[in-house]
Amino acid sequence: MNHWHLHPQLADDTTPVIELALCEVRLMDDANHPWLVLVPRVPDLVEIIDLEAVQRAQLTTEIDVASRALKALFKPHKLNIAALGNLVPQLHVHVIARYTDDIAWPRPVWGAANARPYAPEELIERVTALRAALAG
Repeated sequence: MNHWHLHPQLADDTTPVIELALCEVRLMDDANHPWLVLVPRVPDLVEIIDLEAVQRAQLTTEIDVASRALKALFKPHKLNIAALGNLVPQLHVHVIARYTDDIAWPRPVWGAANARPYAPEELIERVTALRAALAG
């Protein structure tokens, strides 16, 4: 039996925030954008269609929770939600708060600018706020 584990690239690029019923929610270490990554804790997932129907419904619910948390905390102009997996095959969903004046607008955030890592105190504040918003 295979056990779930987080892909090493996701572990390197993100910080854990909270565990929801299905997903581990992580903060992308890029202070250019408020950016969450949801990773279903199910082994060997590549595509959303690899989830069972109940799991797909739960993923949708958790994307909603993450989206509403970002919207409430950061008041973005737009939310970008994507499950690409071109570089990291493990199923993960990006939920990104976007602004018309952000560094990448209107293009996708990937490759538009170098990631700006959070300062340690900034990371603690961001994770604490997100944890409260996602748990509430």
